[in-house]
Order: sequence, then structure tokens, then C-alpha cells
Amino acid sequence: MSVSIKSAREIELMRAAGKILAKVHENLGKELKEGMSTLEIDQLGEEIIQSYGCIPSFKNYNGYPASICVSVNDEVVHGIPTKKRLLVEGDIVSLDIGVIYKGYHSDAARTHGIGEISKEAALLIERTRQSFFEGIQYAKEGYHLHKISNAIAAYAESFGYGVVQDLVGHGIGTRLHEDPQIPNFTQKSRGVRLKAGMTLAIEPMINAGRFDVEWQNDNWTVVTQDGSLSAHYENTILITSGEPEILTLTESEAVSCG
Repeated sequence: MSVSIKSAREIELMRAAGKILAKVHENLGKELKEGMSTLEIDQLGEEIIQSYGCIPSFKNYNGYPASICVSVNDEVVHGIPTKKRLLVEGDIVSLDIGVIYKGYHSDAARTHGIGEISKEAALLIERTRQSFFEGIQYAKEGYHLHKISNAIAAYAESFGYGVVQDLVGHGIGTRLHEDPQIPNFTQKSRGVRLKAGMTLAIEPMINAGRFDVEWQNDNWTVVTQDGSLSAHYENTILITSGEPEILTLTESEAVSCG
């Protein structure tokens, strides 16, 4: 396994890619509404990405046919946008988005509620988000990777949630998926030792029910096996000599975290 350490110049490009992606999420998230098709979300998202002079990371990646992964309710990740799927009040919608800026990728995901959502759904979204922050307490130089995984899992499982095991986070840079793989579930092996200059995409995928998932016939869309709701929260982060730097926080999130 070879985990890339980014140079100062590469870090600046990754920061720029992250800031743009945060704006894409901020802008697109505000447009979600009842009656909107998932294809409309994808088309608008691609327009926003291109307006910043970036390329969508996901379009045609390994054959994926869209720019935005739009996953609704029991869809965990990789939902393919379609004009037939219309959002209704009470839905939760996960938007997984990547951008390429001057050859460098940034990757982030958020789950949104449409109109008034159930308390169960709201708690799942918030706790999935918090599981990320529980994990990155250990995203520091000198720590081993398993501490991030174990902290995410311990927090999410304390609520009886299922932590998806078939999909993981990853390193990121000039390629969308680089070493190392970053599980969100409990690990016995320690994994790599973190070093300043590593850039990682950490992305808890948490189910309200069991952790089991399955792939739909399109070979992309991943759904919960038991039909329970699923939420997704992801950021691209930079390992530093001190606290991790989150490269993809939206302005509103940065204010609330500050």
C-alpha cells in the first residue's frame, strides 16, 4: 500500500477543490424541494460544478452515468438520477458529489430532508454527521487508521444503527480513490499510521436498521437489505501536524462548528 503525501502546492490545490465543492453542496442543497426529479438535481448539480470551472468527478467514472449520486430513503449510495423519481415530503436525500479542480479531486456527501421529515429520519441524519466528527478526533499524525473507524462505529452503534460494511472511505488526490481504504466499522488491525500531508475522504454510511446492503439491477444503486433509511456524510480532510483540516465544510457548517 502506498499512501501519497501531498506537497504544499498540492495541498493548496486540494483546498481550492474542497472550497468549491462546499459551495456546490451549499448551492444545490438549497434547491431541493418536493416534486423535483432526481434527474433535475443531477442536471443542476452539473451546471453548478461547471460554473466554478470544475469537472464532475463521478460522470463516466467506471461507467457511472451521472454527475451527482442521488440516493433517496433506503438507497445508501450511488443512486442513479432519473426523471421518474420525484421527491416527496418526508424523503431524505443523500447527495454524494465530487469535483476535479486543476487535476485534483475533492469528495463530500450530505443527507437532506425534504419538507417535514420524521424524528427518526432527522436523528439518523444528525447522528450520521456526528459520527464523522467522532471519527476525526483521531485523524491526527501518529495515530493509526483504525482509531477513526472504531470511533465512528462505536458512536453509531450506540444508537442501534447498522454501520455499512460493504463500502468504505478512501484516500484522495489526483485520483478519486487512492490508498488507504477507510472502513467505518470496527477494525482489529491497526491500519496505516497517519502522516501530515495525507488527504482522506471519510464517509460514514449509517443505516437505521441492520448494516446489510444489496446492489440493485443497475449494478450501481446500493440499498439497505431491510428497507430501513440510510444516511451519508462525507468530507475530504487533510492530516496535519495538529488538528485535521476539513477541506469541504460549507459556510453554514463552518460557522456552526466554529
